[in-house]
Amino acid sequence: MQTKKIAQLIGQLSLTAATMLAPACATAQDRVIDVNVSQVAGPLPATFNFAVGAGRANEGLRADWQQQLAEIKRDAGFKYIRMHGLLSDDMAVYHVDAQGKEHYNFQYIDALYDYLLSIKIKPFVELGFMPSQMASGDKTIFWWRGNVTPPKNYEAWERLVKALTAHWTERYGADEVASWYFEVWNEPNLDGFWAGTQDDYFKLYAHAARAIKSVDARYRVGGPATAGAAWIPETIAYADKNRVPLDFISTHTYGVSQGFLDEFGKKGTVLNKDDGAISADVLRNRREIGASAMPTLPLHYTEWSSSYTPSDPSHDSYHQAAYILQKLKQVGTAAQSMSYWVFTDIFEEAGPRFEAFHGGFGLMNTQGIKKPAYFAYQFLNQLAPNELKNTDARSYATTDGQGNAQVLLWDYTHTLPEKINNQQYFIQDLPARDKGTVAVKVAGLKPGAYTLTVSQVGYKQNDAYTGFIGMGSPKQLTRPQVTALKDMATGKPSAQKTVRVGADGRFSTSLPLRENDVYLLNLQQAKR
Repeated sequence: MQTKKIAQLIGQLSLTAATMLAPACATAQDRVIDVNVSQVAGPLPATFNFAVGAGRANEGLRADWQQQLAEIKRDAGFKYIRMHGLLSDDMAVYHVDAQGKEHYNFQYIDALYDYLLSIKIKPFVELGFMPSQMASGDKTIFWWRGNVTPPKNYEAWERLVKALTAHWTERYGADEVASWYFEVWNEPNLDGFWAGTQDDYFKLYAHAARAIKSVDARYRVGGPATAGAAWIPETIAYADKNRVPLDFISTHTYGVSQGFLDEFGKKGTVLNKDDGAISADVLRNRREIGASAMPTLPLHYTEWSSSYTPSDPSHDSYHQAAYILQKLKQVGTAAQSMSYWVFTDIFEEAGPRFEAFHGGFGLMNTQGIKKPAYFAYQFLNQLAPNELKNTDARSYATTDGQGNAQVLLWDYTHTLPEKINNQQYFIQDLPARDKGTVAVKVAGLKPGAYTLTVSQVGYKQNDAYTGFIGMGSPKQLTRPQVTALKDMATGKPSAQKTVRVGADGRFSTSLPLRENDVYLLNLQQAKR
């Protein structure tokens, strides 16, 4: 077993330069991560846990949704959350009576936002979809029928946005609301999400932006929240020409090269094998902003994942943890946030799902079983705030400034064969092939005793999905099966040992590495 091998290696740890691994042990695939706790590159980018997504606002009124969010907030530290459907009919926001008088009701939103703020998660407000009594048409999207048509009266839309913004200001205080983000609509460049034109969207945006700013000029508003990293130059040009407020850019990207939104996974999506998938879009948008009339605008990716299909088993697989880390590392500081879509499989765009694991977007499944992807974020959140200089492209090394160190490392290998799609491939038990070893060397440590903990994600390591496949992929889970799968994915360290660092201040170890393995090494000075 991999865990046993790790424990054995820790028991044989070499703590001085004279007794490090001999070069004869190396192979062509072996890696070396060599860092020094005194050589700080700068702050660790906060991109990874700035924000996370959720399906729709009404789902946030469920007890199990709230329990899962509190758990992932504790483990991953997400600061903001974004979701669809805040203004949809199931939130009971807007009504016109028989006399034609408008009525606003914010009780459901209050219940949701009160809870978010109680667990110290702020709203990344997505303004949409259209209340049916305000809408110009009856075109909808998803099982829960979000109306995607423009308002029949843009002034009525502006009044609603202003009233809601003023309500939040009164309820939570202007300083609190000034720390939020207001994003107008979702993916208006796709016909399924917006029945109007680009000009219609810009008009919708302008009315919303002016309504928000009329309450408090400090409030941050942005867009266009497009699919495929689109409309960025056009949005900036429109705002600049028409003097419309624009405080940030937001857009989305997903890592598939074939397929389209396929709610039940019948057509098949294909994970993009291009090394620049995801990151190339982010870097291009950053260049577009830099070349615009507003070159310093923040860039927020308010949706991203390996696939835009909520029936894609790549989301559930152990491969996803390494994929997430690889893409976040490639993006670096080009974006101010990368909001993973989404935190939970309590997500009903295609309606309530009957299957325990169905390729849902979530970091947790409906029963709260943590997927391997969950631990990518939990491990990132355990890193210290100062990133060390590090030439290895597939790792983060950090220090807290007190002499402690962490190294988060991974292998990312695209294993999807040609002429097969995600829905065919990732539903199997997929043993990981050997990739050699990785040597970790840390210098600049204070001599003395340290506690070393090693945590892992990979094939059959914090890998409930492979365990689920081993059960025969049951459509429904019994309570004992849920308990067993949760016990397979706790995130607890696989090994822990007290080690001593000598007078030379050096620590080194070597770990076996398989395809898409993830390791977190935490070296903490032992308490006296």
